[in-house]
Amino acid sequence: MTPPIRAAARFLLLVAAYVAAAGVALFYVDSPNDITLIWPSTGIAYGALLVFGLRWWPFAAVAVLLTHLLLAPAPWLFVPYSIASNVLGGLLGAGYVRRFHPHALGRLSLGTGWVLMAGGAIMAVTSAVIGSAGMVHAGMVAPDLAVQAALRWLMGDLFGIIAVTPAMLLLALPAPRILHGESSFRYGGVGEKTLLAASLGGGLAVVLWAGDSGNGYALALTSLPLAALILSAVRFEPVFTAVANAAMSMLLATVAGLGLAGFTPPATLGDSALLTLFMCVIALIPQLLSVTIFENRLASSRLIRRATTDPLTGVANRTAFEAHVRGLVQAGPGEPMALAYIDMDRFRIVNDTLGHAVGDSLIAAVSGVLESRLAPGDVLARVGGDAFAVLLRHCDVASALQRTHDLRDAVAAYRFVSDAHVSTSTVSIGVVPFRADDVEFSTLLAQADTACFAAKERGGNRVVALEPGRQGEVHERSEAMRWALRIDNALEHDHFRLFCQTIAPLRAVPGEQRHFEILLRMRDPDSGDLLLPGQFVPAAERFGLGVRLDRHVIDRTLRWFERHPDSAANVSLCAINLTAASIEDEAFLPFLQARLQRSVLPAHRLCFELTETSALRDLARAQALIQSVRALGCRFALDDFGTGFCSFGYLRSLDVDFFKIDGSFVKDVATSTLSYAIVRSIADIGRVMRKQTIAECAESESVRQRLGDLGVDYAQGYAISAPEPIERYFGTSRRAAVG
Repeated sequence: MTPPIRAAARFLLLVAAYVAAAGVALFYVDSPNDITLIWPSTGIAYGALLVFGLRWWPFAAVAVLLTHLLLAPAPWLFVPYSIASNVLGGLLGAGYVRRFHPHALGRLSLGTGWVLMAGGAIMAVTSAVIGSAGMVHAGMVAPDLAVQAALRWLMGDLFGIIAVTPAMLLLALPAPRILHGESSFRYGGVGEKTLLAASLGGGLAVVLWAGDSGNGYALALTSLPLAALILSAVRFEPVFTAVANAAMSMLLATVAGLGLAGFTPPATLGDSALLTLFMCVIALIPQLLSVTIFENRLASSRLIRRATTDPLTGVANRTAFEAHVRGLVQAGPGEPMALAYIDMDRFRIVNDTLGHAVGDSLIAAVSGVLESRLAPGDVLARVGGDAFAVLLRHCDVASALQRTHDLRDAVAAYRFVSDAHVSTSTVSIGVVPFRADDVEFSTLLAQADTACFAAKERGGNRVVALEPGRQGEVHERSEAMRWALRIDNALEHDHFRLFCQTIAPLRAVPGEQRHFEILLRMRDPDSGDLLLPGQFVPAAERFGLGVRLDRHVIDRTLRWFERHPDSAANVSLCAINLTAASIEDEAFLPFLQARLQRSVLPAHRLCFELTETSALRDLARAQALIQSVRALGCRFALDDFGTGFCSFGYLRSLDVDFFKIDGSFVKDVATSTLSYAIVRSIADIGRVMRKQTIAECAESESVRQRLGDLGVDYAQGYAISAPEPIERYFGTSRRAAVG
């Protein structure tokens, strides 16, 4: 339906409702000069202007005119007053609400009710004044009866507003708007509503029967339908109660106004006032009770949500999650599930460098990423500062691993933006597949936590699975210990091998000699295979072997050059990696100073590389180490630059010589606009700060060419040369390529 057609249909519907309600009210009128006991059409006009806006006033004018033409003939001198009373009264009453209480229609509360009553009173008073004046002017009422006429008009309009307007508002306004999204309350079902409708009808029937049988307690018997309406207010939705209340109020008013069921038709102004007041109270009580109960439900719902929902992320908290999982575990019967424990990697860096506000934003963002990847029935909860738990429903071991890997990949692919700085975040996940009814929640969570811890110890950004009934923690820790023993054995028996990879200038540098990085490999004594650093360095750092490993590489490198002084003479700069443990080792600097004193390789030809995350782990100590090492004459490079969360905020604190751009950006610089922008930004910052930049993972000629165009100073990767054993590297006569 097009908007014009929809508007026309709404206009006609409002006019028809107004005229129909007027027809009901006119049952009480014996002559054109009479004033109706009730006027429900006022409630329709008031509600329409509140819901659809003041620009809809023409429908009221048309409806009043049709009412006089079809149902209530009146002197033509009175008709303009009749139209003006409804239109101007509605504009003033609805205008008051919309102008001074614009948010009143946005919530269902007692406060809103009183605001609507105030607007309704303005409408009723305005309408009564204009209408009674018109009746006097048209000769329908004697001037000395004008006040009585105005009061009867006023009471009829008030009843119409009290009985009809709430039902119209609740029916016309969208439920999420008026109910603030609280549509999940448990109300009575269709069966109860049917019984209530029967009770209302039965109560009205009793009222009619008692009156016809000569019973003198007509007013008292109206408590029967009132009791049913009170029950409706307690058990059912406010809109149901409002509609039922409007219908019953209109029926009772009709019965009383016509003098049926033992009621005496009002003959005087006092009788009309008392009867109208009584009918207004009957109409008002169920609605006040319904709104009060709704507010109590709303408050209880918010308290429950606050107690079971994490305020930062909006997902379930640990209490709610535990109750949910316990219920499923105890209910059974044997449904395959999995519990995943998710912990954010390097989150402490965010709080230490960017502050808690940004950290909270990151937690909320990661929560949103995780929630978007859940299947129907899965449950996400925040169970700690930067830790989440996920219950995966209907999944076996293979499915659990696949789905948790999807969660990990989704977080890794997310880009977090803070103060124009784009960063990545990763998570470590421990997952425990299980079947309902055969394991305790506390056991599940402990095992998932252990698996997550193992994932973090392995370097993070990975998934580790544990199966209930197996000593997964012992297995993982034993595996890590075996790595520690292998590293210790390799240190004792010199099973490490030194490799070199060229770091080439991207622009011609006069007199440039060999600039390279020392890369470490550990030889497996059983198989003879060479193991990459990623396989053994994490275990070395975990078990306190990082400092020994650093010292071994430094000593081994310098001893090699002491045995090959000719090769040392061709070295422009030799880069050696340091682990985070050396930052905290107070004995490292004296060792390095003593070792350099007897080295044939001058200190200014050594460059130590420290990863950005290692430096951020203890910024003050990292700064002190860098200053002390540079004071010895060595240089320093910040490795994996760009992966941290505030890379550009702490640069002045770390007086390094090189920014070594992380390979995750470099390898895509020729194809990704984001990587291109990040590399360009780092190169620009390097130039501003008079630092040189090195791009690692330059694996193709197109990447190398793009790096040169961006003004990056050096490149390292397979596009330059592959890593070679140090003996072979210096045994060749070729020079590093110059781009």
